[in-house]
Amino acid sequence: MTSARESFARNAAWISLWSNIVLMAGKLAAGWFGNSDAVFADGIHSGSDVFASVIVLLVIKVANKPADADHPYGHGKAEVIVSAIVGLLLLLVAFYVVSEAVVGLFHPAGSPSFLAFWVAAFSYAAKHLLYRYSLKVARAYDSKAIEAIAYDHKADITASIAAAIGVILSVAGGRLDLPFLLYGDKIASIFVAYLIFRIAQKILAESFNILMESNVDPELLGELEETIHSFPEVRRIDRIRAREHGNYMLVDIRIALDYDKTILEGHNLGKKIKEALMERNDHIREVLIHLNPYFRET
Repeated sequence: MTSARESFARNAAWISLWSNIVLMAGKLAAGWFGNSDAVFADGIHSGSDVFASVIVLLVIKVANKPADADHPYGHGKAEVIVSAIVGLLLLLVAFYVVSEAVVGLFHPAGSPSFLAFWVAAFSYAAKHLLYRYSLKVARAYDSKAIEAIAYDHKADITASIAAAIGVILSVAGGRLDLPFLLYGDKIASIFVAYLIFRIAQKILAESFNILMESNVDPELLGELEETIHSFPEVRRIDRIRAREHGNYMLVDIRIALDYDKTILEGHNLGKKIKEALMERNDHIREVLIHLNPYFRET
């Protein structure tokens, strides 16, 4: 049975896929025939988006599978791996675009067609809608893969603006007989590459932190501690750590109780703490609680 989370994530990925196919074809054609390096570079970026959307579609079902004997903590990190792949892909695209642009700066530049501007403007409007929709789905269902696609759309928004400005400058250079402005399109493509690089850097940093099982944000840990301290039986928190596992979180806690508490009392308290933590934060999938004895100072 398909969960609501899987269904919405899959829909977001399909919408992204078909939209990017259309935009890729339009921008590559406009960039090639309209003599615009910036718009063509933006088209290559959309091509990488198509590939990313396909990967996400393939992995969504895996990421939503429940825990099993071989994967006792679930399959949530499948989305994180995909997110990292998307980041690496964007990094390669950024290096390719900037290398092509730099080479172009050392050759005579021509004036692009104004059609390239309209394609870039249409891409901006489409990507703005796709970004808002994808980010909404990603936050509602805490999907790292869809979040990566959303940030990819965000890069496209600014990239399309840069491409449009580059086209206008180059067209103006041709019409006003200002040769230096003809290179505006190529400079814009370098800026597009920089934006793609920044998004890739953000995606990769977050993905690698999760894969390396970094602790969650200190503010979130503080909220967890606050919930635990709300139980008067807890004398001390000896250790607390939490890690993201894709779309959910795993929490490990060591707390000290009075040494004369029975096993049953400790078990019941641990159960209450777990329920309270999961009620406060619905991203928590599992809470492991270890009990230490607490001896009163005399």
